[in-house]
Amino acid sequence: MAMDLEEQYDRIYRYCYFKVRQREMAEDLTQETFLRFLESGEQGGGRSMQYLYTVARNLCVDEYRRHKPEPLDEQALEGDGEDAMLTRAAVRMALAELDEADRELLLLRYVNEVPMSVLSGLYGLSRFSLYRRVSQAAKKLKKKLGEEYG
Repeated sequence: MAMDLEEQYDRIYRYCYFKVRQREMAEDLTQETFLRFLESGEQGGGRSMQYLYTVARNLCVDEYRRHKPEPLDEQALEGDGEDAMLTRAAVRMALAELDEADRELLLLRYVNEVPMSVLSGLYGLSRFSLYRRVSQAAKKLKKKLGEEYG
């Protein structure tokens, strides 16, 4: 199974941005991730995606230890109008109430659409255990969103 590097580049960038909250730093970390990936000689398939996310995670952790992240750019809230802005703000507030592990898991699974098999290898869990964790995190988020709109 060949991996579309452009598509994965965008996903790794989103992941890095989520972690460090700085556009330039996320770009640098993404580039470094792909440099290491290309130097490693990985040839594609599910293990390649797992390798990419492992490298990206480790680089982000290293960067986080060096510098604390800045708050999200307010430009990220600009967009389609007041309703969209309120929805994004509500989602952001609900996500902020989840723990870091749940936020990361939801980002990887639903935003970056990482397959469960890759996440299973990344987290070292069986697919069933991982499915339960994703479901529990999604339920927590829905509950938080229900409190916002309820």
